[in-house]
Amino acid sequence: MNRGAYYVKIVEWSEEDQCFVGSCPGLFYGGCHGQDERQVFSELCDIVEEMMALYQQDGKPLPPVTSGRDYATKMLDVA
Repeated sequence: MNRGAYYVKIVEWSEEDQCFVGSCPGLFYGGCHGQDERQVFSELCDIVEEMMALYQQDGKPLPPVTSGRDYATKMLDVA
């Protein structure tokens, strides 16, 4: 498993932007966007790996991992 798998990645449709938007809460703000959901997810995974490499290059510790926190169930509880 690659290191990026330890961070939750979200791809969702944005009515405001009329495209899919990808983000990785906890690791970086912002993200990527596009018309193809799978392409956005693929690009998001690449960005996560790049960000992790930058943290390492700068000698900074990575933020706490966000996977394994069962966000899907928590979101259902809010809905």
